[in-house]
Amino acid sequence: MDLLAGYGTAAIVAALVAAFGSAFVRGLTGFGMAILIVPILALALTPVDAVLLTNFLSVFIGLSEIRRLLRDAERSAWAIIGLVALTTPVGLFLLGATTPDIARVVIAFIALSAFVAILLPRRGALEHHPATTGGVGILSGLMTGYAGMPGPPVVPYYVGRDIPRAVAKASMLLIFTCASSAGLVSGAALGMLDWALALLAALLFPAVLAGNWLGNRVSGRIEDRTWRICVGAVLGGAALAALWKAFG
Repeated sequence: MDLLAGYGTAAIVAALVAAFGSAFVRGLTGFGMAILIVPILALALTPVDAVLLTNFLSVFIGLSEIRRLLRDAERSAWAIIGLVALTTPVGLFLLGATTPDIARVVIAFIALSAFVAILLPRRGALEHHPATTGGVGILSGLMTGYAGMPGPPVVPYYVGRDIPRAVAKASMLLIFTCASSAGLVSGAALGMLDWALALLAALLFPAVLAGNWLGNRVSGRIEDRTWRICVGAVLGGAALAALWKAFG
């Protein structure tokens, strides 16, 4: 398959801009890259290829900052990662077996629930139950396989608690990196992964690297309240876009 066949010059420019912009949001908030870039990539690729290409980009950028993520992440991230690895193949299988209309509705309601959850009062650092952690891990894995978007369940879990911003961001990004790895492994195991996607990801990666670097710099210069407002705005925008696609 010629992965570039569906892209004209304008589409390639749009993909590069989307890669830069989505990575900027990732660096700023700690999430959001997949939510923003998958729909744009899906204009020229199949939904499965768009999800798997985004997984490649997420792994590439995650590995570039893995030391910081391992140092700052909360221990709960590892429990979530284990469950994500187990449930991602199920999500990817469901993606291949269901229609785009059903997928849009499911994604819309999950995105909306994440936005509502982020509006709830902040909780204490220790106020999270193992059952909640387990539910987040299972749902995140299903979303990783189904939509390449592990963030909607994970973001409220960390941002909604009263923990340091560095811990929240590192925990989320470590989960997203491992979730994307699980998505690629699942895609390969199910025979759905075209390895030419790795080359396309490499072509887009410089834009991702630059956007992520700029987002990190901006994030380090804003107050915690402003950062949380940015997180809520991105989740809200994603929820509105998902609802529009599902019911518009």
